[in-house]
Formats: sequence, structure tokens, C-alpha cells
Amino acid sequence: MNWLDLVGWAGSAVLVWSLLQSRILRLRALNLVGCLVLIGYNAAIEVWPMVGLNIVLTVINLWYLRGMLATRHDEKTYQVVEVGVGDQFLAHTLRVHAADIARFNPDFRWDPDTSGRSAFLVVTADEVVGVVLSHAEARGVAQIDLDYVTPKFRDFTPGEFVYRRSHLFTERGFRQVVSPPRMVAPYYHRLGFRPEGDSYVLDLPTTPAADPA
Repeated sequence: MNWLDLVGWAGSAVLVWSLLQSRILRLRALNLVGCLVLIGYNAAIEVWPMVGLNIVLTVINLWYLRGMLATRHDEKTYQVVEVGVGDQFLAHTLRVHAADIARFNPDFRWDPDTSGRSAFLVVTADEVVGVVLSHAEARGVAQIDLDYVTPKFRDFTPGEFVYRRSHLFTERGFRQVVSPPRMVAPYYHRLGFRPEGDSYVLDLPTTPAADPA
């Protein structure tokens, strides 16, 4: 086997590996890499139909990647829906993803019967991409119990849309939002939270801010 064959096998392996990804952004990026490698390989051995196929797949991947990256912070693409803490669809979502939730939020405990709790679903069209649950602590603190993203959207941070809309908390009299303690792979430093112990804290404005247009 010469080095050119190794390139072809490597490109095929990356292409197969991409299809095993649950994260949609990672799937597209790896698939793009595999296609680019196979374009070079098939051009070198002059298999032009395969060159054409991989060029088309490259264009498709670039199109979807551009769309995903352009809308990852877009509130028209990702919307926040407040639901009741006892909502049956919320309970179903928590059950379906219970094992994955425990992996990233080992301290998570949810009792919908406790007063002062709030629940938000982050959705795109009719698909749930994230869940944010919180409860009221003393001195105007909103403690986040769960900030979870479904595996398909794990390369995004849909919880940011809840925190962008500070009125979701200020209208309830909160002055601060505190992230879940010991959360695995937190992203709050990118949203203006400051580290404090094993959590992150967001100081809220004293008056509700208007939603961004």
C-alpha cells in the first residue's frame, strides 16, 4: 500500500466517523474534511465521478455550516418558552435525557412541588434544544438547577438566550443568577458571568432590559 492509498483510506475513515457523530455541527465539519481529502485522492487517481460527487458534498456541507454558524446566536432561530414546572412535556424531556443530564450535571435534583421554581425550554422551530431550570434563593438570587443542551446541539450554547433576556429574572425580583455548582464543561465565562467558587455568577441590571430586536 503506497502513501496515496493511505490518504484515500484516511479520507474514507473520516467520512464514516463523521456519520457517527450525534452533534450536528461536528458531523458537518468532519464530513467536509473527509470530502476534501477524497477530492484530492480521487483527482490523483483520476476517478472523476467520485471527484464530482465529493465536490457536490463539499458544497452542501459548506452551505449547512454557514447557516448553522450564522444563526447560532440568533434569537429568531432559537426561542425561549417558559413552561410550568409540572409540565408533562418537560417531565418527559427530563426522563428521556436523564442519563446524559446526570453526566453533565451530577448534582441535579428537581422537585417541581417546591415553590419559587421556574422552567424554560429553548427551542428551534418545534424541536427542543435545551432546558434551563431554576429556583429562588435568599437575597434575590436565582439559582440555576439545570442548564442542559441536547446532544445534537451540544456544540452550541442555547442557554444563552435565557440569560440574554434578563427580564425573565429581574421581573421576579432577582439581582443575580448563579450557575449550577460542579457543572461539567461550563460555558458561562462567555456570557458575562464571573467565577465564584465552583459556580459562575451573573449580576443583573436593576431594571428589566428590553429584548434585543
